Amino acid sequence: MPPRRSHKKSRAGCRRCKVRKIKCDEVHPRCGNCTKHGVVCDFESNEVADDLASVSTPAAPSPLPPTPAASYARANPQPPRRSPPRPPSVTPRLVFNQPPTPKVSSVTAQVSRLMELRLMHQYTNVTSKTLLTSSPVTEDIWQRAVPQMAFEGRTYLADAILSVAALHLRSQAPEDKSLIRATHAYTASTLAEYCASLEKGITSDNAESLFLTASLIAFQSVASRIFAKDDAEPDDPNARYALPLPWFHSFQGVKTVVATSWQWIRNSNIVKSVIDSQPSLQLDLNPLGPNSFFGHLLEGLDEEIAEEAPDMVPSTTQCYSHAICVLNWAHKSPHPAAALAFPATVARRFIELVEMKRPRALATIACFFALLKRLDGVWWLHDVARREVMGLVGLFESGSKWWRHLEWPVRIALWDGSNIPPEIWGTDWETSVPPDTSQGFVDHIELVAELMGQSTHDLLNVATPFTGEPPLTAESPD
Repeated sequence: MPPRRSHKKSRAGCRRCKVRKIKCDEVHPRCGNCTKHGVVCDFESNEVADDLASVSTPAAPSPLPPTPAASYARANPQPPRRSPPRPPSVTPRLVFNQPPTPKVSSVTAQVSRLMELRLMHQYTNVTSKTLLTSSPVTEDIWQRAVPQMAFEGRTYLADAILSVAALHLRSQAPEDKSLIRATHAYTASTLAEYCASLEKGITSDNAESLFLTASLIAFQSVASRIFAKDDAEPDDPNARYALPLPWFHSFQGVKTVVATSWQWIRNSNIVKSVIDSQPSLQLDLNPLGPNSFFGHLLEGLDEEIAEEAPDMVPSTTQCYSHAICVLNWAHKSPHPAAALAFPATVARRFIELVEMKRPRALATIACFFALLKRLDGVWWLHDVARREVMGLVGLFESGSKWWRHLEWPVRIALWDGSNIPPEIWGTDWETSVPPDTSQGFVDHIELVAELMGQSTHDLLNVATPFTGEPPLTAESPD
């Protein structure tokens, strides 16, 4: 057998020849094999070969014939070890090797940011116009001045804005889980920051923003009742119907902030405009007079009072009488929003009686919620009359003597349509003489402050538009 021909290995051949495992003649600038097949040789340019190797091949075949460069890239995948090193900031491998937590956090932050932008847009363009303002000035305050104040570092005010806007959007899409999470998160954040600020004390710097936040919390508490059943715990025995105490506690909170900070907010045009945007409170202080529509709710009061502790008799009597006076006024007012003065003006004792589920107190607030039937078109008051009245009626035992006092609120709550005839309502508010508006809420507060020597402690216990106790005269003992 003839001896084997000697073979000299090519150690400096081009990449294509090495991949194909054929001998390269190492001819520069283009080896013989690459010249024969009409492809680019990496001897010509290492940078060109690297760039071609990094280009991804299309998933679908191109209708055009492949170019020599494309053929080379497909047939000769380049080992990454031969690629020139890249800076770490642009190396894809480093991106994918990062821990997943920063990536998830950045996505979460982006979603939250988009949600906040969505909610702020909703508030300034839509929600701010649904807060039952009575003048362009007040509407402009809620739409422009309030967000501007929030942007100045009042995080509790900003969260309150976003919370109310989230509730508004949720009322249109009740099943949207992102909106459900947003309402819960911003509500909790608002209350936490707001309470922390109150604990630090009300000052001239934060009095305005705290008042506006308290007002938005009141809206928030009311609107949340729309979803009370959806948000209740499945095993909660009281999930069927819970007393509407958030209505009263939140509005009483506004009253407290006003009384405590009046020395600073009395000169605020923003606060004055918001307070005076509500119908002027002009009460007939005779709850049993001939024009009293709800005077029947005081029948048998003597028997109830006889069972009260002696020191509670005056406050119980007065709170019931005052509540009936407010109902009579709101019932005859041509302004549907007049009824909203009720939860802000009733006395603390009256709220205690509601918490105790006293039949008289429950029947009284049933009449209040029936008055809100005229505001059924407002999103945060939609269906509130039917829902709350029928819930309260369900707390009375069958055959109760209070059924006859509940006939009117039930009839109104279940009325089909927005136009309630005067004979059903009990008065024709469309032809009623508008109340005297020469004296607004701010004037009432100023008068009481002057009588009481501007004592904010006393303001909490006298009959202003934000309280329910009868006013003390200058000679009255403390």
